[in-house]
Amino acid sequence: MATTTRVRYSYLAQQFAEPDEILEGIRAVVAEGSFTLGPAVKKFEQQFAALIGTKHAVGVGSGTDAIKVPLRALGVGHGDEVITAANTFVATVGAIAEVGATPVFVDCDDSFCLDVTQLEAKITPRTKAIVPVHFTGETVDMPRLMAIAEKHGLPVVEDACQSILGESSGKRAGTYGRAGSFSLHPLKNLNVWGDSGIIVTNDDAFAEHLRLLRNHGLSTRDDVLVLGYNSRLDSVQAVVGSWLIGQTHDITEKRIANGAYYDAAFADIDGVRVPPRRDDAKRVFHLYMIFADRREELYAFLHERGISAKIHYPVPIYRQPALSMLGHREGDFPVTDRHARDVISFPVDQHISRDEQDYVIASVREFYGR
Repeated sequence: MATTTRVRYSYLAQQFAEPDEILEGIRAVVAEGSFTLGPAVKKFEQQFAALIGTKHAVGVGSGTDAIKVPLRALGVGHGDEVITAANTFVATVGAIAEVGATPVFVDCDDSFCLDVTQLEAKITPRTKAIVPVHFTGETVDMPRLMAIAEKHGLPVVEDACQSILGESSGKRAGTYGRAGSFSLHPLKNLNVWGDSGIIVTNDDAFAEHLRLLRNHGLSTRDDVLVLGYNSRLDSVQAVVGSWLIGQTHDITEKRIANGAYYDAAFADIDGVRVPPRRDDAKRVFHLYMIFADRREELYAFLHERGISAKIHYPVPIYRQPALSMLGHREGDFPVTDRHARDVISFPVDQHISRDEQDYVIASVREFYGR
């Protein structure tokens, strides 16, 4: 007999339960026929730049492209190395590989972000950029990272795909480096109805280069200044983004409150450990992850009780078959390996109820009290 789901993971049916206003906006796009780089895209880009606090926002086809396009604009290519986190999602590494560069990994710490103390040792004459990953909605220690990057003259492209409105030392994720990269994937904190991404920057010339690259390198319909990509944020997704963007601060605060509620409850349960929370970071809980003894047993127990817990990610990216050419072995990044064994994720979104959270907490307590 199938287990009845009592605490779901995806909240999209709740979030978009009343889509009439969005559909009206899409009808307007259909009526005007501006499906690519039309007024809806320009409006959303302006809204997003205002939300993050940058001069420019450039919509692209995905969060992966939001990393790839700035790297290409920086001239990163074949024979170059790009430093990033060993525990990141595949998209970060895929973007680096798409421009022809080689990813060089740095282990994370228990905040789930790149351990900046290990960064400088990975810099070589072939290093051409650093892509710190603001993982789970936490933020990298960006002041320390930027000091190292500036010392070595290296540009920084921030992978902030999981950390919209996150902050490091009072400054927003995505605003430290030459560019910040965001994903609008349906399960992100600010989301649309498909794959989309957006890049932010304060550099006027760089923004113009990004706009060229995302649209085949076309300056006009007939003039190709550079060879670029077909990576445009489409107007339909921009309509969805514009509908939701005004709710982003409220979504963020609800997720932060839900994360704090879990933290307080799990602090006194033997068998789980809440990650360290840096005082100078504002974490926005794209994911809520804790460390758990006997993780696989707990995971099975929770699913038996109808709780859709997740594991992010059981096999780290550096050990995936697609990256076997790098020659890494298990143990090369021990903190990443430990996280792959121990972390478990619980729903923390803005639509989860306190009763649902209490059921998760009670179930975890029951498992370790058996």
